[in-house]
Amino acid sequence: MRTPPRQRHRQRHLALFVITAAGLWVGGCAGMKPGMGFDDVQRCVSERTGQKVHWDNGSPEDEEARAAVRGLLASELSADGAVQIALLNNRNLQAVYEDLNLAQADLVQAGLLKNPVLSGEVRFATAGGGTDVVLDLSQDFVSLLSMPLRKGRAQAQFEAAKVRVTGAVLDLASETRVAYNELQAAEQRRELRGTVAEGMAASYEFAKRLRAAGNTRELDLFNERARYEQSKLDLAASEADVVQLRETMNELMGLWGDSVGWRIAGRLPPIPADEIPSEGLEARAVERSGDLELARREVEVAARTLGIAKPFALLQELNTGVASERDFDGSWSVGPSWSLPIPLFDQGQGEIGTANARLRQAAQHYYATAVALRARVRAAHAAVLSARDRALYVEKVMLPLREKIVDESQLHYNAMQVSAFQLLQAKRDQVEGGVLYVESLRGYWLARAKLELILSGRMPPMSQPTRDSNMNTGASSGNSRAGGH
Repeated sequence: MRTPPRQRHRQRHLALFVITAAGLWVGGCAGMKPGMGFDDVQRCVSERTGQKVHWDNGSPEDEEARAAVRGLLASELSADGAVQIALLNNRNLQAVYEDLNLAQADLVQAGLLKNPVLSGEVRFATAGGGTDVVLDLSQDFVSLLSMPLRKGRAQAQFEAAKVRVTGAVLDLASETRVAYNELQAAEQRRELRGTVAEGMAASYEFAKRLRAAGNTRELDLFNERARYEQSKLDLAASEADVVQLRETMNELMGLWGDSVGWRIAGRLPPIPADEIPSEGLEARAVERSGDLELARREVEVAARTLGIAKPFALLQELNTGVASERDFDGSWSVGPSWSLPIPLFDQGQGEIGTANARLRQAAQHYYATAVALRARVRAAHAAVLSARDRALYVEKVMLPLREKIVDESQLHYNAMQVSAFQLLQAKRDQVEGGVLYVESLRGYWLARAKLELILSGRMPPMSQPTRDSNMNTGASSGNSRAGGH
């Protein structure tokens, strides 16, 4: 029995309504929530650094963050204070936070169906008698079937984005702390180089008076002047280092204009009595490692990609829908439509092979990251202990020895057994010993910052061992030069 035209119209509209409503329902379930995932970043950073982070997004809390920065700048800036300013005020970090929104956008997109495609045809009868109209509303069926898998992969990518953002925060915190310690060391070096320059100036003036009286050689005068000029160059280099490091700090803390007049504690802290224990160090590093977590997420993403590729490699262009046709006599017909590619050539071999290779690659990278993490935490701990021993040796052995040499030189000078130049050289060597101590302290705090960065969840590159030229005190060369007087 032929279906009446009015009933066929109702059937056609009902089919179109069902497809359209399904698409609108699925698409309407997804939407952007700006800032999603940032709470997890805040919590992780607080647990590992004790610092606060804030996403500047036009909320009332923005002014609170700016007020906190102004308050920290108003007083002497500590290392923790500098780190806090950087985490609140660095604009590059604010830009990194948008990675969360970008990853969320991918997650939302994974939960959306492809838009239905409406196509139509109009045919004119060559012998007259009307027109034939064909309407076809089709929908990519694969996007509906694969949606849960695509959403799972996008969720894993979103979790990886949170790990990367947290890592960027930890990197900035460590970089700022290192720059702060570098600036402290530079300030102390400049102070000591100034003392050396003053001593060299006095020695040079004394040499000029002796030369004028005919009591010394012209060669000795030239040597004193050369040492004096070198001390001025060293002082100028130290002053330039301070300027450059202050600007590095300004960049990290996001400061400019009137806000760059901050001041810091001028001296590096001494070696602490208690050291980071070695027990459970590897386990702690593995437990907190963001690099290892990120590698694990990459394995998950690769596995989910393979899970999508295998069942749907042959069905990438499977479309279903409803077709409606009006015949030349004016009657309508309606029914389902579908299209399916015939997999004669492309059977998804390349896509599946790529997904398999990505999964194996991610698994190997995860294993390599775990091995590297354990090696680097051991190396970092050994570097801290070595730097600690070196700094304590300079403090307990070298500095007291230099002080004794100055005291003895003073006694011999009073007894007219050594020249004034030898006494001045002993004092200069004592100051150089102070520079050596500053460098050893700097090396300790930099090594400790690297270890603390690993324990907070980030893995810096493996350092190449270098010979520490700063351990040369220059005592023998200095005394041999002074011996000519």
